[in-house]
Amino acid sequence: MNYLKYTQYVYLVAGLFFAYDGFSKLNSGTDMPYLSFILAATAVFMFFFRRKFAKKFEDQNKNQ
Repeated sequence: MNYLKYTQYVYLVAGLFFAYDGFSKLNSGTDMPYLSFILAATAVFMFFFRRKFAKKFEDQNKNQ
């Protein structure tokens, strides 16, 4: 279960990708970039959410 420590960074990479996608759509003016920005914000939120609970789970295992 050591890989769970690294999966939270996938959300951060996805957030950066969707932010880049949103800005490129915003500059081109062809599509609605708002969905990309919403997905980017959700991915960054999930990064911090997963990070908090991973730390909480790790602290709980240290106490036992």
